[in-house]
Amino acid sequence: MKMNALSLMLFAGAALAAMPAQAAGDLNLICSADVVICEQMKGDFEKAHSNIKVNMVRLSSGETYAKVRAEVRNPKTDIWWGGTGDPQLQAASEGLTLEYKSPMLDELQDWAKKQAESSGFRTVGVYAGALGWGYNTDIFKSKGIKEPGCWADLLTPELKGEIQIANPNSSGTAYTALASLVQIMGEDQAFDYLKKLNDNVSQYTKSGSAPVKAAARGETALGIVFVHDAVAQIAEGFPVKSVTPCEGTGYEIGSMSIIKGARNLDNAKIWYDWALTSEAQSRMKDAKSFQLPSNIKAEIPKEAPRFEGIKLIDYDFKAYGDPERRKALLERWDREVGAVAN
Repeated sequence: MKMNALSLMLFAGAALAAMPAQAAGDLNLICSADVVICEQMKGDFEKAHSNIKVNMVRLSSGETYAKVRAEVRNPKTDIWWGGTGDPQLQAASEGLTLEYKSPMLDELQDWAKKQAESSGFRTVGVYAGALGWGYNTDIFKSKGIKEPGCWADLLTPELKGEIQIANPNSSGTAYTALASLVQIMGEDQAFDYLKKLNDNVSQYTKSGSAPVKAAARGETALGIVFVHDAVAQIAEGFPVKSVTPCEGTGYEIGSMSIIKGARNLDNAKIWYDWALTSEAQSRMKDAKSFQLPSNIKAEIPKEAPRFEGIKLIDYDFKAYGDPERRKALLERWDREVGAVAN
């Protein structure tokens, strides 16, 4: 039976309607940075690439690593942007992420390129920030608490029940703190310190930035966080002051990875290259995200804490991103700190 032109058009239209949505039009993104910058990045990308719809979920670094690992046989995520680099290095070492050498690599800071090289190009640095804390100046003044300038000062009895820090199982920020203290003090001394600190901790949060947000609202006196998260609260007008510890501190290299088996691989590469541009990274300050950008041409926010003024340790990203090392530290934290948490 012959079809006329109208019948052919209707048949073709029905066939197209029955087909699944083309993968080329979608991108499944997990963002492990603060939700404000996550939303801005999503919006900016969709404006630049209007034919790609970004399906974004915000999860902490630890949660994302667990999800990616659990879905290894049937990946539902295409790209993982932001959050501390240790879990992304761990994912890279386990073959959960895909090797990709972006044409943007030559425009990146050395620390970002080193992150890529150490992972076999399975992750790359997108921003950096030092660890420290932010405290509520009004609470400190009203209670007569002296400003803590060193890790040791956080053990003062005046801070009992006044500190928040995230749980290192869910938060890359808190894992960076754990790994930093181990590198500064040695493992046994670091855990002795953390057990003493526990007396002053009122809550172990899920999110790494939550403690300083609680301090900004007056719900706690001090939050141990990346300093740029404290600076973001200052920029919002809250009575917060940021501190980096006198003994030295670790830092994060916020990273980005394409998930192995990504359903929308071409779009993941488009996001990856775009997120490394100076234009995309220069916009981060507009979301009050004050990390140091990895693109050498990107505008550094005037509020961003510069590494030159901070006593940084030679943080061993490869060693503390190793799956066995990370697992051992987290298990010890669960036994000796988490199990006796207030």
